[in-house]
Amino acid sequence: MRKSQVLLVGAAVALLVVLYAFGRTIPRSDKQAMSTAAPMQGGQGVEPIAFSELLETAKGKIPAEKLLQINTIETNVIRGDVNAQQIAAYKQLYNTWDSLNQLPVAAYYLGQAAKLENSEKSLTFAANLFLAHLQHAQDPRIAKWEADQATTLFDQAILLNPANDTLKMSQAMVYMNTGEPMKGVAKMKEVVAKNPDNIDAQVTLANLAIRSGQFDKAIERLEGVMQKHPDDAKVLFVLAESYRSKGNTKKALELFEKSKQAMKDPELKKEVDNYIKDIR
Repeated sequence: MRKSQVLLVGAAVALLVVLYAFGRTIPRSDKQAMSTAAPMQGGQGVEPIAFSELLETAKGKIPAEKLLQINTIETNVIRGDVNAQQIAAYKQLYNTWDSLNQLPVAAYYLGQAAKLENSEKSLTFAANLFLAHLQHAQDPRIAKWEADQATTLFDQAILLNPANDTLKMSQAMVYMNTGEPMKGVAKMKEVVAKNPDNIDAQVTLANLAIRSGQFDKAIERLEGVMQKHPDDAKVLFVLAESYRSKGNTKKALELFEKSKQAMKDPELKKEVDNYIKDIR
């Protein structure tokens, strides 16, 4: 599938693309791009799956020898009388389940190890594993459970480093991916209130405004950001999409061209060219 077939503005995964390094993903020129965005997973009202149920299901899918190995490691967790022993056992369980491609279960055990280690790095890594997987979860209950796990891990990491805006933005992405966008917006607004020059947060808030049909708000926000950052490809691109969504194709094309010129990736430039051709 062409990268240009993947929606940027409005899709949950696209918010991550914008937030983390702009990526190589350009929206298709579908005139109804905003309304055809993929729905959020694990929304409000969904009860999270119990880990015991998730674990039981996963154990039913693995070979007997692997099950015996896992049961032995689980016993070591119970017997471990110091953090170091429990952390080692949890990481062993993580590696075993990861090798079996049971990613939610694997992430759970890495999260347990991270909570005991209580380091910002380990907590963030584990939380991001949940965040990455929940976007692809087919079962809303699993997505909700993964969101809860990620939120808890981010909370613990933020306690260790309250000044880390990236952690707050990542946690906001959890809410945006699980049907609680206003919580995510509140987190993002908290970041920009403290640091108005945070481009990723500003761009994500504008992206959410576009998704909700508030094109003027998105334009106002990004026009302000562009005064300080006139050559930022992300700002130019999403501002262009704001104008395109509002129906000002001429202005949008002008900004898409400027965005393309600000990009360094030749392949990404080609994708923008394709998008511009489709719009014209």
